[in-house]
Amino acid sequence: MLKSEYENAKKRILELYDKAAIVLTEEEKANLEVADFGLKEYEQTGLACVVYVNTERCCAKEMALLPGQTCPEHRHAPIPEIGYEGKEETFRCRYGTCYVYVDGEPTAEPACQPPKGREKWYTVFHEIVLKPGMQFTMQPNTRHWFQAGPEGAVVSEFSTRSVDECDIFTDPEIVRIPTIED
Repeated sequence: MLKSEYENAKKRILELYDKAAIVLTEEEKANLEVADFGLKEYEQTGLACVVYVNTERCCAKEMALLPGQTCPEHRHAPIPEIGYEGKEETFRCRYGTCYVYVDGEPTAEPACQPPKGREKWYTVFHEIVLKPGMQFTMQPNTRHWFQAGPEGAVVSEFSTRSVDECDIFTDPEIVRIPTIED
C-alpha cells in the first residue's frame, strides 16, 4: 500500500471510530494498522485495527471496516511448536453492521457476497449478523470472514493471545502483515 493510500484510509477509519464514540489516544492513532492483505484493493478487501493489549493470555483490539469492505476468509489454528492453542475470539459490534460468515448451514440469502474476482477463496456462508451491542464468539481454528454493511463497521475483538502473522488464509495471495511504500 502506498503511503498516500495509507494516510487516506487512516483518515476515513479515524472518522469511523469517532462515529462509534471510540476514544483513542494519540499514540493509538499513530499506531493504527491498515491492512490491504497484499492485494492492493483496500476499498474491497482490507481491515484497520488498534491493538489495546496482546499478552500471552489475552488480546483486545478495535477493528474498523469501511462500507462494504471485507476481511478475507481465515482461521487461527493451533501452533504446538510455539505453545499456541489457536485464538478464541469474541466480536462485539460497536457501530454499523458486521456480517460474519462461519462454518455451518449456509444462509439461503446472505446479505453479503465475497469480493468480485476472489469468490473461489470463500468457502463458509453461515451468516451471523452483528448490530451495535451484539456479539459472537468463535472457537480456535474456526474458518471465518466478515464484511461491513453500507455504513461501515467498528467491532471490538476480545480474544486469547493473537499471533496475526500466523493466521491461515484460504486465499494463497494474502499477505497478513501490511507494508507501506513511499
